[in-house]
Amino acid sequence: MLLRNAAVFMENAFHTGPSLRLRDGRIAEIGEALSPAPGEEVLDLGGDHLIPGFVDVHIHAFRGHDTMDGEAAVRAMAADLRREGVAAFCPTTMSAAPEDARAAVAGARRVRLCPRPEEAAVLGVHMEAPFLSEKKAGAQRKEFFTDPSMDAFQAMTDDHPEDVRLITLAPERAGAEAFVREAVSRGVHVSLGHTAAPAELVHRAGDWGADHVTHTFNAQTPLNHREPGVPGAALTDDRFYTEMICDGIHLHRDTVRLIWKAKGPEKAVVITDAMEAAGLPDGMYHLGGQEVFVREGAARLADGTLAGSVLTMRRALSLLIHDFAIPPADAVRMCTETPARSVGAEAFGRIRPGAPAPLTRWSRDWLWLGTVG
Repeated sequence: MLLRNAAVFMENAFHTGPSLRLRDGRIAEIGEALSPAPGEEVLDLGGDHLIPGFVDVHIHAFRGHDTMDGEAAVRAMAADLRREGVAAFCPTTMSAAPEDARAAVAGARRVRLCPRPEEAAVLGVHMEAPFLSEKKAGAQRKEFFTDPSMDAFQAMTDDHPEDVRLITLAPERAGAEAFVREAVSRGVHVSLGHTAAPAELVHRAGDWGADHVTHTFNAQTPLNHREPGVPGAALTDDRFYTEMICDGIHLHRDTVRLIWKAKGPEKAVVITDAMEAAGLPDGMYHLGGQEVFVREGAARLADGTLAGSVLTMRRALSLLIHDFAIPPADAVRMCTETPARSVGAEAFGRIRPGAPAPLTRWSRDWLWLGTVG
């Protein structure tokens, strides 16, 4: 397929000259004067925006399918997400019994190792538990929390640490420093989250090798003018990528803009933190074995605790541009290239020869028009 007449997002800017050739699910060629091959489909985009496929490094579930339910569920997520314009994602676990966590990681492994062209790529698991703080549990089940250790991690991954692309932990737990250093040495990115850590400990965790903060401002110590907490350290320490859930519920508009202004599009990572109701109507659903009630776009436990979101990446991009007044070029980067780079998946999130589809198409005034490729 040859794509013409688009505002193509490349090298952090929009370009109106290039044409793109897609072949076998990838960008085969980019050029100013590409001619169609015999019989090749030509798509004139009429000046619409063309951007890379989304990368979501924190997503538990989608349209009724949950990472914790194993291979079939992850495959269903991968297929649905690709149709939503997601090129790659990290299936994300919840706190659970060790054998259930192990089964979830194994299911994601099988999808990652046997990809299908109609599916978004699985980059590896984001293990959001069990090395978390009971003081900041959020919607995670505290009975399964434990101190970090490489033995526990190896057991949950069946001695396949490469299955985990990102792991969230509370750095105040016993054994955290040794675990972080060892995990990073094995290629696992470490994120700080569900933590009561003070700012000073966040900076020390950066010294150990942690480079990510999970859903910034949520389930962590708050930003205070004398005790800046996790957000204060994360926003001022250039080593950290900072996740943000841009659904207008988890973060105020000004807070989204604060993260963007402090970290820039190079370090602010848009995530969905989606649970199984994403893409489905309001109603009663489940997350981590708990009932979740979705009303007017907010997912909450019975006690009112936020329990993930029903956000999609395309909705997040739309909100960033239309509601949060983020410049489109920055918003696109924070939904594509930056999350990919934050977990070392540089093959994704950019338009360049060899990069995978899908791409997504948006009108000149930034309305979603679907996936391409």
